[in-house]
Amino acid sequence: MKIVKKVLIKQIVTEKSKGKLKDKFHEQKMRLEQECQQLLFEKRKLQNKTGVSKQEVSRRFQKEINKRKEKVQLIDFKIEQLEMLELGSEIVEKEVEALVEVREGTHWDKIMEQQAIIIKDGVVIRIDQ
Repeated sequence: MKIVKKVLIKQIVTEKSKGKLKDKFHEQKMRLEQECQQLLFEKRKLQNKTGVSKQEVSRRFQKEINKRKEKVQLIDFKIEQLEMLELGSEIVEKEVEALVEVREGTHWDKIMEQQAIIIKDGVVIRIDQ
């Protein structure tokens, strides 16, 4: 029988990976700021229509804008944290699922131990079991 198990993907921080992460964060931040500008434009457009509650439109759009501004603040925090990371340290990048074979006599504790795949500059360098 096969079961699905979660496996952590960890990345060793290098100058290259740090740069890629920083670029990714800046890209996300720019996209969120563009969304805020688009929402402001749409808000003004809707407020000029007749028969629409200006307060309701303003409230709903401001709620969406605030959500994006919170995400921008989180990204700024992540960028700050990235700057403080030392080269060679490991960070959890994501989690994937793996199929694991389970048979009678298999040690359950051994199967359920946390596993991790360690990557350095896009290359798997180690699998922790």
